[in-house]
Amino acid sequence: MLEEILNSIVEMDEEAVEKARKYLDEGGEPQKLLEACRDAMGEIGARFEKGEYFLSELILGGEIFRQIMDFTLPKLKSGAAKKIGKMVLGTVKEDVHNIGKDIFKVFAEASGFEVVDLGVDTPEEKFVEAVKEHKPDIVGMSCLITAGVTSMKKTVDKLKEAGLRDSVKIIIGGGRVDETVKEFTGADAWSDDAAKGVRLCKQLIGLEG
Repeated sequence: MLEEILNSIVEMDEEAVEKARKYLDEGGEPQKLLEACRDAMGEIGARFEKGEYFLSELILGGEIFRQIMDFTLPKLKSGAAKKIGKMVLGTVKEDVHNIGKDIFKVFAEASGFEVVDLGVDTPEEKFVEAVKEHKPDIVGMSCLITAGVTSMKKTVDKLKEAGLRDSVKIIIGGGRVDETVKEFTGADAWSDDAAKGVRLCKQLIGLEG
């Protein structure tokens, strides 16, 4: 059923929302549903970059997923976790996608991270200011489109220029990141999976081996 939901979102079928609701009502796992939706949005982003989809499809896909998130995210928020660290998180400049970031944020907060969310289309300087102000353990950057990769590198470079790079660990995430992008940007870790990303964050601050 998850594959059916994924395909429905990619094809802009508004019945995807009711299919998702039914999946949860029948005992489906919220985490797996959100991951399927994330994959669907990744495919929509890829089609947009190829010129197969346009801005209207990008917006409609995001709206379908927002509706699904509205009743799915609360099911992941269960109780207050013990605080284990602080994170500054944002979607980088030139990228307005918040879906992957928001899923990751929920997982991180559920694991005990205090998350300072900078939102989307976040300039490099805003990351620098937030690190100065909040003194986080980790900086998390997200992007769904290729243009965001360059913004990630520029953000890391700005943190270096400000003398802040060595004070934080940096993790990048999204549909366009991999080991090569990690090396290019100068990040410490990468993930395209929210749950794995949180595990990596714990490893970065020495909480998991």
